[in-house]
Amino acid sequence: MGNKVYEIITETILKELENGSIPWHRPWVCGGAPKNLVSKKEYRGINVFLLGTQKYSSPYWLTFKQVNQLGGKVKKGEKSTIVVFWKPMEVEKEKEDGEIEMKTIPFLRYYRVFNVDQCEGLKGKVPETEINPDFQPIEACEKTINGMPKKPTIRHQEPRAYYNTLGDYVNMPHRTTFEKEEFYYSVLFHELGHSTGHKTRLARKGFDEGAFGTASYSKEELVAEMTAAFLCGYHKIEQQTIKNTAAYIKGWLKKLNDDPKMVVLAAAQAQKAADFILGKLH
Repeated sequence: MGNKVYEIITETILKELENGSIPWHRPWVCGGAPKNLVSKKEYRGINVFLLGTQKYSSPYWLTFKQVNQLGGKVKKGEKSTIVVFWKPMEVEKEKEDGEIEMKTIPFLRYYRVFNVDQCEGLKGKVPETEINPDFQPIEACEKTINGMPKKPTIRHQEPRAYYNTLGDYVNMPHRTTFEKEEFYYSVLFHELGHSTGHKTRLARKGFDEGAFGTASYSKEELVAEMTAAFLCGYHKIEQQTIKNTAAYIKGWLKKLNDDPKMVVLAAAQAQKAADFILGKLH
């Protein structure tokens, strides 16, 4: 049954590509760059990194004083994160002739902020990032994910979807930020598809060898998306995801001179990846 499903999905995607797929869209709500909740100003420079590495789901941050002013409070045991800025300061400088002149120099200062996820009592004061608060897990998909051999750790810490090779874990946006349940599982299947290339699983040739945008990277994206498409077909949820899948594949094919044969080649590796996730490879 599995191979028949894979063939049908591959043919469907190729037909979508022939007809001209719709533009791909991100199926989850993303809060964007870190920003102050009160001023709505985005943090810049090194602060984007300092705040981004904290891996909270919300992009909104507040000082301790701002939390209190909004009627909330920082949860017990939570630690703040440093934000830095340059403040001009006037200093005296002696010239060669002995005269003193005032000179303005930048002076590095810092203050501390808390992510709204670290706070309580702010309900109704933080922009909503959930579009599917009543997310209903799809039992069959959950069974496949939980039963995957050598499954990588799955986290929901950042509003981004990716597979981390060194840490061997998948990060996913929170379920409630996805437009539909089917979209969540399609994205998760994609990232799990990447994880099958790891040396502890299928040790896929060319896996994690190319930089973003290179042919190797593009081929790996095709394999991962075809894996997701096969798994969606296996679980009979492809009707909701197939057009977005075709649009995603179309985007990466542009890096490969719009060669549709690459879909067929990727499908061969994706079959192994899907079978691995389903526990059909021994």
